[in-house]
Amino acid sequence: MTSAAKVLFTGKTHVTSGADGAAQSSDGFLNVKLAQPHPAAENLFAAAWSACYLGALGLAAAQRKVKLPSEPSVDTAIDLNNAGGAFFLRARLDVSVPGVDRAVAQELIEAAHGICPYSKAVHGNIEVTTTLV
Repeated sequence: MTSAAKVLFTGKTHVTSGADGAAQSSDGFLNVKLAQPHPAAENLFAAAWSACYLGALGLAAAQRKVKLPSEPSVDTAIDLNNAGGAFFLRARLDVSVPGVDRAVAQELIEAAHGICPYSKAVHGNIEVTTTLV
């Protein structure tokens, strides 16, 4: 990345642990109780990735001049795994693009991974399965 990159948005949170643990964003948009770090971390990661991915899917459609007749959706599952004492993640994204030809929808969901910053961040770091549903 270059220093000439334009910051479009910065998400800032403050997170505390323990029985009264919580995650709060500086803008007040997010305020979630986190009594335990897991599964909260995986749920928050799944929600954030899903939201970003949907934006990327919309951009991929616009770039290809594909009109989305209804809103797409994604169900994302983030698995926290342990093997031999090492922790790692796996992700499954089930994507619905209703009203779009299946071959076109498949192209869009693949293109979305090339656009989505979350998909780029995890590329090669965790196993990701994307399924058109």
